[in-house]
Amino acid sequence: MFKKKFIISTTVFIIFLLITSAIKNQTRIIEKNISSLNTKILAKKKNINEAQMDFYYLTSPAEIEKRLNLIGFDNYKPIKLSNIFFEISEFYKIQNKTTNLKKLDEKKIKKK
Repeated sequence: MFKKKFIISTTVFIIFLLITSAIKNQTRIIEKNISSLNTKILAKKKNINEAQMDFYYLTSPAEIEKRLNLIGFDNYKPIKLSNIFFEISEFYKIQNKTTNLKKLDEKKIKKK
């Protein structure tokens, strides 16, 4: 009777010990992944902040005026409203149309 209880309790203890070490290893791997993802997130945030700063600098009225003076007002042409895309899908549609036309032209040239 005593031996059965001892064997059962020892077996349960060893099983829990193995399960605990497996869980600990998995959490260590997860923590490493979280740490690497956090560093990537920080790098992306830094890039976003730099891009925003560049955008604010380049779109400031004084900077635009400097660039216009460099290229001259005669060479300045505003963007046509038809060239402004409100959604990326509109851009893809037009791009697909132009690539299809280029492919058709290439086929015609090959036939000649």
